[in-house]
Amino acid sequence: MGYARTLHAVRSGTALMQDRKPVTVLEIVILAMVAAFLGLRLYSVLGRRAEQEEEPVPQRFDPEDKPHGSRPAVAPTPAVAPRPAELEGVMPAVERALREISAADSRFVIGQFLEGARGAYRMILEAFWKSDRETLRELCDDDVYAGFVAAIDAREAAGETLENTLIRIEEVRIHSAVLDGRIARIALLFVADIAAVTRDKDGNVVAGSLDDAIESRDVWTFSRNVTARDPNWLLDEADEG
Repeated sequence: MGYARTLHAVRSGTALMQDRKPVTVLEIVILAMVAAFLGLRLYSVLGRRAEQEEEPVPQRFDPEDKPHGSRPAVAPTPAVAPRPAELEGVMPAVERALREISAADSRFVIGQFLEGARGAYRMILEAFWKSDRETLRELCDDDVYAGFVAAIDAREAAGETLENTLIRIEEVRIHSAVLDGRIARIALLFVADIAAVTRDKDGNVVAGSLDDAIESRDVWTFSRNVTARDPNWLLDEADEG
């Protein structure tokens, strides 16, 4: 009886094992597939991270296209300020003098100076033609003012009047410049078209014509003490060009 039970138990166990064997193999296959899938995912994540960590991190001042391990690039040369258009054609010695004036007078700007000189040229001519001594006194130094006043006095003594008109200023060009101690002097060439008429005491035209403008070329020198508070330049000398 005992033997029979034992044999039955063995046979029952064997049958059970035979019945469960396909289930165990299927589970192993599924687990193996899951493990392989997880391994591939883990490798892809870790592999990419490792590659990214090996790449050099670009520094803030490194060029983006700088090859790894290359020599540092040479610092670029600072850009040179463009040369002002007003200095085109100016001799080097004159340009140096203008730069010295600019260094001594922080308010000096060549473009603004030329624009102001253009206006002063018109104002002085019109003041002289109209015998406006007050305006001439404001815009000219003592010597030039005295010369204008002497010409006005002679004209008035002769009973003559001027009917001149400044048609246009064709050109204003830097002629020369110098800084003599604290006194800066800049000479400008003015090329202008002027219609000039002189009348006698009876109103008769004695010279010139309003119908025909003539070209006038004048070299005027303006001066200023670069340490003075007054920013205005005075006409220091007036010559024909």
